[in-house]
Amino acid sequence: METEKFITIDDETISLRQALGYLRTSGDLQQFIMKILRQHIIEQELQSQSDLEIDASLLEQAIINFRLQNQLVQSDKFDQWLQSQSLTYTTFRNQFAAGLKMEEIKTKVTAEQIEDYFQKNQQSFEQVVLSRIVVEQFDKAVELKTQIKQAGASFEALAKEHSIAGEKAYNGMMGAILLSQLPPAIRDAISTAQPGDIVGPMELEGRYSLLRLEQRIPATLEGQLKRQLQEQLFEQWWQGKLQNKNVKLQVE
Repeated sequence: METEKFITIDDETISLRQALGYLRTSGDLQQFIMKILRQHIIEQELQSQSDLEIDASLLEQAIINFRLQNQLVQSDKFDQWLQSQSLTYTTFRNQFAAGLKMEEIKTKVTAEQIEDYFQKNQQSFEQVVLSRIVVEQFDKAVELKTQIKQAGASFEALAKEHSIAGEKAYNGMMGAILLSQLPPAIRDAISTAQPGDIVGPMELEGRYSLLRLEQRIPATLEGQLKRQLQEQLFEQWWQGKLQNKNVKLQVE
């Protein structure tokens, strides 16, 4: 094992034992091993579902999309790219097919969980659109709120004139934010607010904020959110497969 060739640099050989030693020294060995175990679990699942087939037309369309996105439509450019990646077209196509199978596996192993997980955590996936005015003094924040509430002053104009936050350039508009990403104090403050309501002043990091709720955006199980949940549940799935298994590193 000590003399087994793993990598060569000119005439110098790095054995597998040496390579693992380098990874241990750099602190990357655990991550390296986990990637191997992850792929092993995936390969086992693929073998157990030998009837899983990828539609040839879907595969060809995926390859076409890849070439379009990476400006590799012309045959000579595509051939040069394959050479730069040390790939033959057959290997490239097989990798794409494997990627599509991987997506099918993710969909299958998370199908029973994803809807239930989404329903239980739906509120944390909701988004809100907020505007804010941030000032240094509490009294100033109270004064600005009074101007808006009693004198009919424009929230946007006051944000542009008085706010010290970066959004002042956009009239205080912060854009869409996940509820789960907001500090608990803000989540609580806007929990019953309706679009157009102003809450605050609220002290955050030694400054005082007036927040206006612009819009609530309900979460739906589709698009990017669905993909994120599939990835999250898939990671939990393969790690669960490793539980109670005796994993040993044979090269010491």
